[in-house]
Amino acid sequence: MFVLTLLADTICIPPHLLAKPTLTSVQTEIEKRYPNKIIVDVGLVICPYGPPLEVGDGILVPGDGGAHHQVVFQCLVFRPFVEEVLIGTVKDSHEGGITVSVGGFFDHVFIPAYWMLNPSVYDESTGLWVWTPTYDDDDDDEENEEVEEGGGDGEDGTDEQEPETIRGGGEEEEEEDAEEEEEEEEEDAANDDNNTTQRSRMDKLLSTSKATITTEQHKQKI
Repeated sequence: MFVLTLLADTICIPPHLLAKPTLTSVQTEIEKRYPNKIIVDVGLVICPYGPPLEVGDGILVPGDGGAHHQVVFQCLVFRPFVEEVLIGTVKDSHEGGITVSVGGFFDHVFIPAYWMLNPSVYDESTGLWVWTPTYDDDDDDEENEEVEEGGGDGEDGTDEQEPETIRGGGEEEEEEDAEEEEEEEEEDAANDDNNTTQRSRMDKLLSTSKATITTEQHKQKI
């Protein structure tokens, strides 16, 4: 809110102050010119801060008996930034808004009703604006937003999630071992079936070959 600003200006020392020290005369002129002055893009000058930092040589101008010096100095400036919170005094209050005094420098700062903190209500009995927040409504709004974001298939709009079963590492390993054993048993059963099929085929071939040999021997005897 209050900042130190470096300024540079040409200060004219009038003839009646030429007998005094230059720094004293320059300081006197700065104190006359700058306090309570608003400078564009700088702020409201409160007062000079300390003695001048630099004072140039005096220059005489035709038709002017004073000495003109280039001076560099510091000033204390009131310059609030955007969205800064300031402490003020309410001077007047009505339905249209309030008039506030800020820091003793600005006594006619008007804040209209539509810029009041929401929700605010004007109390006619006291003639003051009152901020009336409803915290319960905020909680309900947050809950409704959560429900809307989550969607849901149940009657109350929430998802009916099945309880998750937390299993330890040992149970998972046992299940994996059981699955592997089942796969091995299935493979063994499949191999047994293949072996049985091959054996039955071999038996049929052997029986067929035996019958053929017997028939040929019988023919030879005849």
